[in-house]
Amino acid sequence: MAKSVKASHILVSSEKDANNLIARLNKGENFADLAKRFSKCPSGKKGGDLGWFRPGDMVPEFDQAAFSAEKGVVVGPVKTNFGYHLILVTDQK
Repeated sequence: MAKSVKASHILVSSEKDANNLIARLNKGENFADLAKRFSKCPSGKKGGDLGWFRPGDMVPEFDQAAFSAEKGVVVGPVKTNFGYHLILVTDQK
């Protein structure tokens, strides 16, 4: 398992919204552009970039998804107490 990951995410209110964004990503739309337009997290302004984090830095559901994801593959929707996340791991170490 990676000791830390660098990831971006898109946070939305509903699973339906998350699934609609997955469909758009599957059609080739850019993750960062969608994050800027739709994410309810302040990180959306930076294309969803959360920077580097270690296990335990995020809520457990987010952590589990981010640390089990393959680099470059969008995972989700991941439900947390904040809403529904689409997570893109951009680097691991």
